Amino acid sequence: MARILIVDDSGMSRRTLRKILEPEGHVLSEATDGMSALERFFIDRPNLVMLDLTMTGMYGIDVLKKLKEIDPGVRVVVASADIQASTRAMVIEAGATGFINKPFDIERVLKAVNGALEESTGGIE
Repeated sequence: MARILIVDDSGMSRRTLRKILEPEGHVLSEATDGMSALERFFIDRPNLVMLDLTMTGMYGIDVLKKLKEIDPGVRVVVASADIQASTRAMVIEAGATGFINKPFDIERVLKAVNGALEESTGGIE
């Protein structure tokens, strides 16, 4: 069981991740944008952040970089509908622990989350 912060401007994406992760016993909190994500991170100190890449206001890559400044050991799994290899490489280079594509596949989400929580590269598809 882990504390996981879900950051996504899509209510549907947040609900989908909640349906996948809650039955596994994880305690979830949510943020709808980058600034509220940074605030929730300070308050909740989650074990893992599930981070959407494309959000209004502050892009996910910027949130990732700020999180790494705050806590270099933060574990972040980036979720995106962007399937380009360059996008995946960019977020991994920025410090993401894992990367998953949308729409969410239950097994891939759980593999990425478990891999990130184990601090291995198992979170990278």
